[in-house]
Amino acid sequence: MTFYSFIYKKYSRLVSSKNILKINYIFHKIFGDHKLGNLGLDFSDKPKRQFIVQDIINRKNFKSYLEIGCFDNELFNIVNCDKKVGVDPATGGNIRKTSDAYFRDCNDKFDCVFIDGLHTYSQVIKDINNSLNVLNQGGIILLHDCLPNNYFDQAVPRCQFNWNGDVWKAIVECRTKRDLDTYTCYADFGIGVIFKRENQNYLDLGVKNFSKINFKEYFNNYKKFMNLVEYDDLIKII
Repeated sequence: MTFYSFIYKKYSRLVSSKNILKINYIFHKIFGDHKLGNLGLDFSDKPKRQFIVQDIINRKNFKSYLEIGCFDNELFNIVNCDKKVGVDPATGGNIRKTSDAYFRDCNDKFDCVFIDGLHTYSQVIKDINNSLNVLNQGGIILLHDCLPNNYFDQAVPRCQFNWNGDVWKAIVECRTKRDLDTYTCYADFGIGVIFKRENQNYLDLGVKNFSKINFKEYFNNYKKFMNLVEYDDLIKII
């Protein structure tokens, strides 16, 4: 393959992906709850995930770290921990697998797991459940992109480059589990926090299929659903 054909192939893929996003955007514009507007969440002066992850590792003296979804290693390269594993099927980390494939063969245990892979409820809830199985006693699970600001931020299928996905639905489901203590830190587009311990703020929704919760319910109840906390308050809980 020549250099020019390589560039053309990359460009064609980029144009194709943009076209898919445009098509999805039109679909959501017609059928979605976008008229609800913005929640007005502002993360500009909030701590970044790089600080939060490392600060928790330091405070808890954690020795092992697993990251699901590493992309460009924006977080993974910065984390300082004795044992560090990064899983991504395409780029970043140090293991080239899907999270499903990795967990299927995993015999290791971890103190801290950061989930930032495919941002769909169906995949995230699997990543959470698999992470719980490899979590050490007293460990913590963190998730990125849990607080969408508007309908398009979380619409599935994806319709824009900056995208939370419907990760928030997995947080809501965990809030209804008696044996999981779950919070959302108001920082860096929403950092989900899950402890494998008694639920201190049980959410009783009576929902069986969390994939069916709609954005309007989140929009009107996000503080209650997500158990929102500032980072200064979170470290007191940890």
